[in-house]
Amino acid sequence: MIPDKKTQIVIVGGGAAGLELARKLGARYGRKRHDIILIDRNRTHIWKPLLHEVATGSLDASLDEVGYRSHCHRWGYRYLYGTLQGIDRAARRVHVAPVFDPKGREVVSAHSVRYDYLVLAYGSVTNDFGTPGVADNCLFLDSRAQADSFRDQLLDHCLRVSRAMSADPASDARVRIAIVGGGATGVELAAELYNAADALGYYGLEVFDRQRLDVTLLEAGPRILPALPDRLADAAREELEVLGVKVRADVAVTASTPQGMETKDGGFIPADLQVWAAGVKAAAIRDGLDGLELSRAGQVIVRPTLQSLADDRVFAMGDCASYTPQGADRPIPPRAQAAHQMADTVFANLGRLMADRPLKTFVYKDHGSLVSLSRYSTVGSLMGKLVGGRMAVEGRLARFVYMSLYRMHLLAVHGKIRGPALILVSHINRFVRPRLKLH
Repeated sequence: MIPDKKTQIVIVGGGAAGLELARKLGARYGRKRHDIILIDRNRTHIWKPLLHEVATGSLDASLDEVGYRSHCHRWGYRYLYGTLQGIDRAARRVHVAPVFDPKGREVVSAHSVRYDYLVLAYGSVTNDFGTPGVADNCLFLDSRAQADSFRDQLLDHCLRVSRAMSADPASDARVRIAIVGGGATGVELAAELYNAADALGYYGLEVFDRQRLDVTLLEAGPRILPALPDRLADAAREELEVLGVKVRADVAVTASTPQGMETKDGGFIPADLQVWAAGVKAAAIRDGLDGLELSRAGQVIVRPTLQSLADDRVFAMGDCASYTPQGADRPIPPRAQAAHQMADTVFANLGRLMADRPLKTFVYKDHGSLVSLSRYSTVGSLMGKLVGGRMAVEGRLARFVYMSLYRMHLLAVHGKIRGPALILVSHINRFVRPRLKLH
């Protein structure tokens, strides 16, 4: 007697949405009649909103990241290391690019994976809008590797300035950093840099302090943090300026050079480190997505059920999905809360689709926006457009809610037993581990 073939569900992308979905599917269906497969180009997961802390050394990603192999063993799914190359919808196969080691030797050859249902959750990358020189001269914060690279270069420049000051106390040496993008990532990174500078004195750079940081935050729009009410955006700007950040709105960058950034008004901003955090787009798939309809930003356009327009068996969620609710004038923004909510809907709809039941419509609940200015302050608005408006929050309440978002992610990824334990460990680590990761 030939055993029944397992129902194979393939998830491409182990970010917030993909990893949460893999855990829920594995916990619900297990390995007996289902084969849940997660494909990701990284070996570990780190919550993307925390990358600015990894970049400054305020967070040790080695302690907070999730290893896919141990996680899949615990939760009943399989993990494949690789990058999506393309899909074949007629054959229902996902093509995975070959994997090479640092010396260029092939570790895993190109191969394909069968699917009965496919979920695309491969996320987004920073959009440089084709600005000349940005790809060559700017740093991005899309992955842990990029965040680690930024931290290493930042520490090198801080050491250079510290040595210059030791040799000549009258030296005016500075670490010049230009950040393009006045959204949450750019603002949070600018503030976190000063937290890192304050801590460096504890780790051998006794003559270095925040006065040696020269941070410029550039925003092409009329103000920073456009997702927040004017009052809160103004409060964040004042806080940044108190720290020492030069906040410049209505300044468009036209080119990046090895020495700094050129602006539309003819100005030039010299910089030792240039960070581009202005806008996102879906990651490009080398061989395409076999006719799936894409938005201008390269996202997969989905129906209210989060299924692709062209194929009922292909779902998309998170930053790589574009969904515009009925009556709305723009798609749902690429936020962590949207990814979390989409994962819940896709989980429910996969079960309904396999049981031949009507699918649920995705309803996005905007819980507002929060921006952390490191340990100095937190500002934001809660409840989005619920109950007729927004509730502005600042200070300790805003900080508590901001940290609660990460705790919710830990619960969604690790479950109701292991999740609280990890939250407790994170509190303990605040007191026992170094203030900065310097290696």
